[in-house]
Amino acid sequence: MRRTAIFVAAALVALAANAAPSGAEPVKLRVAWAAVPSHIVPLLLEKKELLAHHGDSYVLEPVLFRGSAAEIAALANGDLQIAALSFGTFGLAIQNAHLDDLRVIADGNQGGVAGHFSTDYAVRNDSDIRRIEDLKGKVVASNGIGGANYMAIRKMLEDHGLEEKRDYTAIEVRFPSMLAVLSEGKADLVTLVQPYAYLARREGSARVLFTMREAMGQTQTTLLAARAPFIAGHRAALVDFCEDLQRGLRWFMSPANITQVLDIVSRFTHRPASEYANWLYTEDDDFHDPDARPNLEALQHNLDLQRSLGLLKIDIDVNRYADLSLVNEAARRR
Repeated sequence: MRRTAIFVAAALVALAANAAPSGAEPVKLRVAWAAVPSHIVPLLLEKKELLAHHGDSYVLEPVLFRGSAAEIAALANGDLQIAALSFGTFGLAIQNAHLDDLRVIADGNQGGVAGHFSTDYAVRNDSDIRRIEDLKGKVVASNGIGGANYMAIRKMLEDHGLEEKRDYTAIEVRFPSMLAVLSEGKADLVTLVQPYAYLARREGSARVLFTMREAMGQTQTTLLAARAPFIAGHRAALVDFCEDLQRGLRWFMSPANITQVLDIVSRFTHRPASEYANWLYTEDDDFHDPDARPNLEALQHNLDLQRSLGLLKIDIDVNRYADLSLVNEAARRR
């Protein structure tokens, strides 16, 4: 009787273990994005067959954010599960929002990687600005004071003896308006990411004075981050998401799929495919790690620079705020 009871108990445990997953609701993953195609997550739903686990262990819900402050607030109150942050915003989220449980979990995109595009800082072709020192008394434009693109300007100009406000003026301009601001003479130096760097080259309207790589080296430009309690409570679903993300990255970056990719991106952004055809997901684009692994060494260097420029008041040990176990486990499955 005792052996029978043990057998029955073991069978019930096994039955419960096997039945639990099928009855579990998929985890809702609200994932932030700000710009396509540099942020690939919203594009994944345009090719749902790549998402093997979508609707099973998780449901993906990309959410557009126009500002990093809103992302941090959404993370803090639980309305967002995965944020897409610049390295500068990541540091400020820890310092200002006191999100001590924030963790880097995946790559967004990286700049300054050898053999790949790095953000251009350009002047007009007919400008007499030939050296960094020639920017004295001029107006320089980035997409946001305190952000990564601003830091590159600040670092490069400080290295050449120019101090903001004393020697030059920094203004904020949206990326789509950079070339117009330059041509109208409202700024003497502008920040050109893709596709605007490509358009400037095609039109011959601007000349590159320096790149982000020359100013800052390699950058972990954007990253995906989640809070530790959410990771601990939904690890299996997050590993499944990372596996699908890796599959999606490899498909989108494969030259064999470029025609379909251009069609997807063009439809999503409502811009002609010709604006992307010569650079998208090639060496003329930012680097996207195919396993979605962030470069923690670059991120540490970026945060240290942010601190040295006085834009961050605390020292941040990146290893303490990183959890790469999700992307690593997902990569091992292949």
